[in-house]
Amino acid sequence: MRRGLLSSVGAVAALAAMLGSAAAEPCLRGFNLAGAEFGKLPGVLGKDYTYPAPATIDTYVATGASVIRLPVRWERLQPALGEPLSEAELAALDATVDAATTAGLAVVIDVHNYGYYAEKQIGSTEVPTDAFAQFWARLASHYAGRDGVVFSLMNEPYDIAAPDWLKITNAAIAAIRVIGADNLILVSGTAYAGAHSWSKTLATGNNAEVMAGVVDAANRYAYDFHQYIDADFSGRSAECSGAAAAVEDVRSVTGWLRKNGKHGFLGEFAASKDPACLAAMKDLVAVVDGAPEQWIGWTYWAGGAWWPADYIFTAQPDGNGDRPQVAALKPVLGHDSASSCTIPGKGPKP
Repeated sequence: MRRGLLSSVGAVAALAAMLGSAAAEPCLRGFNLAGAEFGKLPGVLGKDYTYPAPATIDTYVATGASVIRLPVRWERLQPALGEPLSEAELAALDATVDAATTAGLAVVIDVHNYGYYAEKQIGSTEVPTDAFAQFWARLASHYAGRDGVVFSLMNEPYDIAAPDWLKITNAAIAAIRVIGADNLILVSGTAYAGAHSWSKTLATGNNAEVMAGVVDAANRYAYDFHQYIDADFSGRSAECSGAAAAVEDVRSVTGWLRKNGKHGFLGEFAASKDPACLAAMKDLVAVVDGAPEQWIGWTYWAGGAWWPADYIFTAQPDGNGDRPQVAALKPVLGHDSASSCTIPGKGPKP
């Protein structure tokens, strides 16, 4: 990538003029398909980590889903910081994107790195902000303008000040737009992207106050929120004692989105098969589905063929039909049941 990429204001302005405003389109509702982020780095494909096979993708097409969120690792896509992307890894990603989009699914490419590269934080001397922006410029160039491909900048950044994360986010967005990609972008706040803490003043800052400063010349982005329903909202427990608070927190975020003219996406949520927890999960989803002008959709955590059969949140079928979580979500999946959502700009075509 050429130097001076992030300062090409004229190119960004020209792109903005070409893009439309928010439009009503089918909501993006579906599942995370985990596996490509598994294993120690660098790992061996097919042994330490995996991309969803076409049969796995077909399983989720059959649920009526319109989107999958696909976690990937930055280090595998770009083994040397600042260097070209791995052709082999990009080919594996391409195969999944091709299979999913051919089957009618949108794909959220989720860089599942928690704000780090090779255990060094973005914005540090070892991993400068420009390196993150240049990575996204390379990846976005590969998928620029492709229908149904959504860019999720970073999964659950943590332990980084919100003002610093805002600068990093805006640099990545600018890099994506300068190279001509008009794809929808998903933006996380710091503190693990929690909806429950969005408006709280934490040691890292206040996401609601700081992240309102996201700048996208195309105005084609949404905020990615995660919300689990266990006691500490971490998604590590099968119990759901935090459900009532989680539902209220998502309502609060809905109000923030409405007040600020923003859009949200619930990128991760889950429930165990406990009937009370399934009911709570449906209540959570109902809040999102009830505000289609603010929320563009959601993806359940998680499906994927490599989950152990006893994983508490697995959506992967076990030969006995749908998992209870999938059965609970099926009534609100699919184009027949899904209302239209207000998606910023020229939305993806699932």
